[in-house]
Amino acid sequence: MRPMLQQKANAAFGRRGALGWLRAARQASQAQPSNSSPASNVSVASALLGSASSLLSARGTAQLRGPSRVLAAVAEAPTAADAPTAESKMKQSIFLELKTSDESDKLLRIRHSCAHIMAMAVQRLYKNVQVTVGPWTDRGFFYDFVWPADSPITEKDLKKIKKEMAKIMKADLPFVREEVSPSEAESRIRAANEPYKLEILQSILQRDPNAPITIYHIGEPAAAAAPAAAPAAEGEAAEAAKAPKGLRPWWDLCAGPHVERTGDINPDAVELESTAGAYWRGDENNAQLTRVYGTAWESPEQLAAYKQLKEEAAKRDHRKLGAELNLFSIQESSGGGLVYWHPPGAMVRHLIETFWKELHLNRGYQLVYSPHIAKADLWKTSGHLDFYRENMYEQMQVEDETYQLRPMNCPFHISVYKDGYYSYRDLPLRLAELGTVYRYERSGTMHGLFRVRGFTQDDAHIFCLPNQITSEIKGVLDLVEEILGTFGFNDYEVNLSTRPEKSVGDDAIWHTAESALVEALGEKGWAYQVDAGGGAFYGPKIDIKIRDAIGRKWQCSTIQLDFNLPERFDVVYHDASASKQRPIMIHRAIFGSLERFFGILIENYMGAFPLWLAPVQVRLLTVNDNVVPYAQEVAAAMRKAGVRVAVEGQASIAKLIRNAEKAKTPVICVVGAKEAEAGTLSVRLYGGQELGSLPSQDVIGRIAAATATKGKF
Repeated sequence: MRPMLQQKANAAFGRRGALGWLRAARQASQAQPSNSSPASNVSVASALLGSASSLLSARGTAQLRGPSRVLAAVAEAPTAADAPTAESKMKQSIFLELKTSDESDKLLRIRHSCAHIMAMAVQRLYKNVQVTVGPWTDRGFFYDFVWPADSPITEKDLKKIKKEMAKIMKADLPFVREEVSPSEAESRIRAANEPYKLEILQSILQRDPNAPITIYHIGEPAAAAAPAAAPAAEGEAAEAAKAPKGLRPWWDLCAGPHVERTGDINPDAVELESTAGAYWRGDENNAQLTRVYGTAWESPEQLAAYKQLKEEAAKRDHRKLGAELNLFSIQESSGGGLVYWHPPGAMVRHLIETFWKELHLNRGYQLVYSPHIAKADLWKTSGHLDFYRENMYEQMQVEDETYQLRPMNCPFHISVYKDGYYSYRDLPLRLAELGTVYRYERSGTMHGLFRVRGFTQDDAHIFCLPNQITSEIKGVLDLVEEILGTFGFNDYEVNLSTRPEKSVGDDAIWHTAESALVEALGEKGWAYQVDAGGGAFYGPKIDIKIRDAIGRKWQCSTIQLDFNLPERFDVVYHDASASKQRPIMIHRAIFGSLERFFGILIENYMGAFPLWLAPVQVRLLTVNDNVVPYAQEVAAAMRKAGVRVAVEGQASIAKLIRNAEKAKTPVICVVGAKEAEAGTLSVRLYGGQELGSLPSQDVIGRIAAATATKGKF
């Protein structure tokens, strides 16, 4: 929430409690113009100020509890010669929070303003370049241009544009907001020959004919507010000279927000990063545009820290590590966005699924399996054909009937529920499934495991009574904490989204639902932020983001109450008087999807899975063929104890160790004549720690125990 909304909501808290706070926040939100930023899956949370070279070791990372406090440990360990002075110690004690645009209104304004400044710079430098849209992102900004096909943009152009942007920033021009009539906006856009802006204007008016139309100028607008999209001609020199620093004003159709002046942005904290192709409105049937990406921060130190963290993220890219470790592939020859799980990756997936299933069974869930397709009528009843069609694949004919690949699991779980008879004594009913769904993603939007066309959701649906909502939500939060904590994720960002202006369900059920979510979070003791009015039309929700080893946030767990589908499918239970009543339906996922969560794990662990999760837990490296029988005997004992083991030889020990390290094997055991004679193994852990000779049975026991407890060797 913006500060003003926060103040209004906080004032209501003391008078009316948590629910009064939620309602006041929602009302305040509805009274304000919406400036929500685009959703983003990946964000850098924070990093180290300035030169980190004498502060942290190369391999370590550390976290501070609380919002957005993560230190990026990406520097070399200091030597005695690097002993810090008193001044450097003071500098080292200062840490910066690298916030996303959602977390910092100031950074949001800087980044949005940089998009406009970049567009202004481009149109000052290049004739006949048209502008389309230029939003902020979680860590920066981009703008889409219609660039001449005969002179494509190059790296040299980025440097030139950045230099021009710096000139505009140093000119300290004002950002001026102007509200105009739709006809005036159309007249200016046509005069500027910006057809894409005209289409944007038309789409705004189609959604709301009474919507305010605002223009933001960089520089004081001329009295006639003439468009300034192209470089000034010679005849316009006198007019251009009137502008500060000789820069002719520029404007864009925009709702804001922006900084007060271009001089509020430090040119040394801005970087143009890359270019890419993009389709107008994301549709490959539309014209292809040129997208220019940039990043912007408050200070050069933040920019330097961001670059360090970006370099670290590149080392962890799950696509690169996935190929190096033979975990998975996506083969374009057989279809983009479809994942092939290779044996090592399939083993990790099997371990994750087994852990997930056993924990759910222990928590009172019942496992179900459902089809991958169903008659189209099911999706008509659920509403997906009306509201979700663009994300669904084309229907298929089976004999004389129409079928549809499933984009969601929920209608199937409702079908299982409706096939039974339930009284109030039978609830809650918890149904869980690792269900594969299929959603249409355009080719330009797919990204490794993070965005695919076929993926497996760790889905569950709970059917419960209204007075059971709090306990069920608390149970889900406990399960989230246990599951994610097992994988090493213990730092969460929690968001509670409440009733939007347009919704289904009466006031009483929304009051009960929102109160239950607030109460469950209170019992859990988790801090959370409120997105007033940000819930779905069919119910409020809780979203949970996790932070990985280098501070990035990932949306994973979602808990969503639903008042809509039980009504659409006529889902009922029988109360004490045998009357039919509607149960509350709770949708929830903890991983989000196995594919995406697996990609997060690869990047979080940098491919070095913990012992319990590693596809191969131990490699026995034989010095020569004479010790192979002993190694095979030990391997058989390990397999009997449930240890995943490989025996390798036929190369020098140095090479075998290098290969085992490349494979990121947790435990590496060298087997020579001495070990074979003594019944021992020479143990080395991934990363180089030598443990010396240990009895083979001790090694087996320690691995088995670590696997059972999900601990270390």
